[in-house]
Amino acid sequence: MMPPPSHTTADQHALERLSGSVERVTFHSEETGFCVLQVKVRGRRELATIVGSAATVTVGEYVECLGVWVNDRSHGLQFKARQITIILPSTLEGIEKYLGSGMVKGIGPHFARKLVKAFGERVFDIIEQKPERLLELDGIGPKRQARVTEAWAEQKVIREIMVFLQSHGVGTSRAVRIYKTYGNEAITKVTENPYRLALDIHGIGFKTADTIARRLGIAPDSLIRAQAGVRHVLKEWSEQGHCAAFRPKLIELAVMLLEIPESVIVQAMDAELYAGNLISDTVNDQEALFLTPLHRAETGCAKHLIRLLAGTPPWGRIEPAKAIPWVERRSGLTFSDSQREAIAQVVNSKVSIITGGPGVGKTTIVNSILTILRTKSIEVLLCAPTGRAAKRLSESTGLEAKTVHRLLEFDPQHFGFKRDFDNPLEADFIVMDEASMMDVLLMNQFLRATPDRAGLLIVGDVDQLPSVGPGAALTDMIDSRRIPTVRLTEIFRQAKTSQIIVNAHSINHGRIPRPAPDDQQPSDFYVIPAQTPEALFEKLMQVVTKRIPQRFKLHPVNDIQVLTPMNRGGLGVRSLNVELQQRLNGGAEPKVTRYGSTYAPGDKVIQRLNNYDKEVFNGDIGRIESIDAEEGVVKVNYDGRIVEYELNELDELSLAYATSIHKSQGSEYPAVVIPLATQHYMLLERNLLYTGVTRGKKLVVIIAQPNALAMAVKMQRSGRRLTNLAARLRS
Repeated sequence: MMPPPSHTTADQHALERLSGSVERVTFHSEETGFCVLQVKVRGRRELATIVGSAATVTVGEYVECLGVWVNDRSHGLQFKARQITIILPSTLEGIEKYLGSGMVKGIGPHFARKLVKAFGERVFDIIEQKPERLLELDGIGPKRQARVTEAWAEQKVIREIMVFLQSHGVGTSRAVRIYKTYGNEAITKVTENPYRLALDIHGIGFKTADTIARRLGIAPDSLIRAQAGVRHVLKEWSEQGHCAAFRPKLIELAVMLLEIPESVIVQAMDAELYAGNLISDTVNDQEALFLTPLHRAETGCAKHLIRLLAGTPPWGRIEPAKAIPWVERRSGLTFSDSQREAIAQVVNSKVSIITGGPGVGKTTIVNSILTILRTKSIEVLLCAPTGRAAKRLSESTGLEAKTVHRLLEFDPQHFGFKRDFDNPLEADFIVMDEASMMDVLLMNQFLRATPDRAGLLIVGDVDQLPSVGPGAALTDMIDSRRIPTVRLTEIFRQAKTSQIIVNAHSINHGRIPRPAPDDQQPSDFYVIPAQTPEALFEKLMQVVTKRIPQRFKLHPVNDIQVLTPMNRGGLGVRSLNVELQQRLNGGAEPKVTRYGSTYAPGDKVIQRLNNYDKEVFNGDIGRIESIDAEEGVVKVNYDGRIVEYELNELDELSLAYATSIHKSQGSEYPAVVIPLATQHYMLLERNLLYTGVTRGKKLVVIIAQPNALAMAVKMQRSGRRLTNLAARLRS
């Protein structure tokens, strides 16, 4: 972000008024409202540079500013505005620029020209008061007319909301979401209780709501603020994976955040407990406080697992001594002793778990179990947490596999699942793969929809990173010792030829992976040393843009995925994406900039949150197919399925030439490149590196400062997630 100009003692000067039309928006932060504008002012030959704050500003608009002229050392003469008031443009040229800017969906530069030519200065009145007259123009039918008038009305309300927020010290890119959530009551609802924004609106946190509350005159030590603060602290704690916080820890964190007396925090906690927003329970003989949905999810998981463990499998008793040789003959495989034990245990268990790393035969065992059980004419369902994981499960078994959300028939209209305890899945045997990715909330939804009679097989690698969401469902289920568990450790002969698999297991056992073999001998695993972050960056760019594509004939965008431990910094997701975008797709047009990122056709993008209406989920990767500036629509191709985004929805996307290792869970890529620098030290951990390495199918390249690689392999932080599922299952 461009920094604001250096401060000048503006108070020493008399405030002046300046007005004119916006010719260019040099910079505008939708987050803070800070902007640098080039404005055409009557009586001045050169454009005036205006620096200030505006909730939203568009080329063609007229601005009235109150401020002072300053001579900035770096940027020269500027008008530093204390206040910027936006007025609709009145000149034909300004109106055309304004309408053609893409701010109104359905009107691009072409139709803006048509509208101004037909209606002149009355165009705003026509759109607002007599929209039927738009039908007089060629190319505008009822559908486009409805879209334009709707978008105009929406923009008007959004503008009012943004001006309201700006007047209370907050410029926000989330005004569209506020409008969609609250409609015309937005300002009323925000005024009544600004803290509801943090609960109801994606992307608005407690701090933003707190800023508004302060401007509205809500006292810092008020109970309403303390209650919202306690909830916020516990929510942030859950975003680190915890299901609960011990009472002293929660008090400590809340006092630190809110800077109000402990007595008010305690009162707020009690009020939240009384209101049912928090639940108190005992964990490790101490009082712990849960957000109510997490407590329900954890107790629900325990209850439903115990329910499912009861009774006998619907397929009856199977004799392993007969079934295993039969499946060996049928598949042409010879199982090891550990594989035979695994198959024998699963086919005669109602609920069971298979865990193990790559190359240990999890897929072989699952396929063999399915072969045996399907002879019993039972109804089988397969699922996984993500689309990519479900696709892999389908490819490996030859059977249809769905995402957990699709299996449970998620209904975006009611934001709930159609399949639940009262309307369970119709199945005799359900297989869930990649279970390490399942947080406790989704695991509970899945278990409650599993019918009493069904057998359940849960498959996952417990040594990978835990779920992005709260809980440690797979780890807790295994640790409870209540559920029959098979832990596979033997790497099979075919897998031993893959250095990816061998080195993944080395990392998991605390051994540094072997460096790259002799350059003349092609391998699927390389370690490239780099002494400095700068050298690491240059080597990474060379490897991704030239060396891998040339040597391995892999496409630099479609086939290669950079996976980095962190989001910020020179070797973080954001910086690497900007550089890789420039090198791999810099010339693509047309470009569109929203929410601090620029996109063009061909760009690789990742969905940042679950969007059930569009059926795209957190972590899904696609490529931009096209950008239509006239319609304000961006089309993204996700594995052959085209999904449309309006420009105001682009905050759901990020560039994905590089992603975090956390985001890569459940996915596999032909080639993976992992940078490791000592600047990442806070995040370097064995299961993080192990997860990154096991994402690569054909090739893994680690480019690392030697100390950083050693740190990542050695580090196993003891900071276990605070959960209570294992204890609930044991009890």
